[in-house]
Amino acid sequence: MNNIAHFTHQTMRYYFPKYNVLFFMFMLMAHVSCSPEQHEDILNQWNWEKKKDPTPSPDSEKPRFIWIDAAANFPRYANSKENIQADLEKVKAAGFTDIVVDVRPSMGDVLYKTDAVDQVKKLDTWEGSTYTFYERTATWDYLQAFIDAGHQLGLKVNAAINTFVGGNLYPYGLGEQGIVFRDATKRAWVTTLSLEQGLVNEMDLTSTNPTDADFYGTKFLNPSNPDVQEFLLHLLRDLSQYKVDGIFLDRCRYDDLRADFSEESQKQFKTFVGDEQVRFPDDVGTAGMPDNKATRKAKYFKQWLAFRAKTIHDFVQRAVATIHGVNPKIKVGTYVGAWYSTYYQMGVNWASTSYDPAIDYPSWANSDYHQYGYADLLDQMLLGCYAAADKVYGTGEWTMQGFAQQARKLLGKKVKFAGGPDVGNPTGFEQGNQHEAVKNSVDACANAADGYFVFDIYHVRTYNYWDDLKQGFEQLKKK
Repeated sequence: MNNIAHFTHQTMRYYFPKYNVLFFMFMLMAHVSCSPEQHEDILNQWNWEKKKDPTPSPDSEKPRFIWIDAAANFPRYANSKENIQADLEKVKAAGFTDIVVDVRPSMGDVLYKTDAVDQVKKLDTWEGSTYTFYERTATWDYLQAFIDAGHQLGLKVNAAINTFVGGNLYPYGLGEQGIVFRDATKRAWVTTLSLEQGLVNEMDLTSTNPTDADFYGTKFLNPSNPDVQEFLLHLLRDLSQYKVDGIFLDRCRYDDLRADFSEESQKQFKTFVGDEQVRFPDDVGTAGMPDNKATRKAKYFKQWLAFRAKTIHDFVQRAVATIHGVNPKIKVGTYVGAWYSTYYQMGVNWASTSYDPAIDYPSWANSDYHQYGYADLLDQMLLGCYAAADKVYGTGEWTMQGFAQQARKLLGKKVKFAGGPDVGNPTGFEQGNQHEAVKNSVDACANAADGYFVFDIYHVRTYNYWDDLKQGFEQLKKK
């Protein structure tokens, strides 16, 4: 498999809505090239070494999660229980306590039993230099196979879904999949973006070239749409019928700062602020919604961010109630990116309500924003501490350790969280051979968090990081 191509399609989704490594590198350079004054501000905001952290649980009790992405691992697991068994034996031997099985990939269909949407029959993959679909011919229950094998080995089995997604328009002309492509009536479910050319439904963005500015492979759903929410709660209700130990909501967010400008969202926002004369996007930002001074000066910019955060908060509240209503023993959590200082662009406040971002980030958070932190609603959380391979230790954002330390402040004692790296990202991990960084990531993240998390088993298997993780876990227990 072409590693770069595989990364851009399977892993970049955790950073940006496009599969564009060059774009990521540009953003990374922009981050590290800020002025000395900006660096000083960041250090002043995030100097947690001077503050006493809440006492974490004993190391021996800390959970250790490994993510099993649906698309990246589809050719290995879709038709083979034997491969599932073999890899979970390695997971157990390495010292993991939990697996997280992705059962709703970004194209929006599922790998478990439900009558709400179709079963996944094929997912995109690279066969050498050929980009194609891998087809599933097996009829056995994909999620149940992981439950059976995992529980037999003494592992906890968590299921994860991509939440506010409804379909994929694949790059390079491969085709399209998902309910929003099969059912024309679902167009109203898809998010409307504020672009420079105006307000555009993502279904009208049809480029299949991932380097094009208007390439939107994954079609996001509008979180404000009540029909979308009911559909997703139906999916979660059915998923809760399984004997899983936990359920994680991935991509439980907006597409980015440009979403959502549909008529439904506009109507709800006008009610939220009590002003029927709000102009979109002028009163909440500028065309294309660049995150700059002009956008932030808009009349209702901060209220718009608070409205979006409240929308996600309220859905998470409903999701937790739905899952616990079926089985109160299932732990409910979310996966989020650890870069809190910019995560508001995704319409999410994953902190506790006890943390007030208006103090540290007055340029985008108003006095109400903290009310819509959803950490207090959850049983657990996975934090993507996706720093570069040479940024394992440190303080502040964009080091693995700093990401986890920051989360301790943001989350307090409201929810247990596990943090860790993406061991395939394009900042030093993409070619493998980062054994020391992988081993040290356990020490850096688990000691600052309540547990450890790694994305994803595909990269662990491909680059043979099993022993590195095992050594990291063993050293953790000795401390």
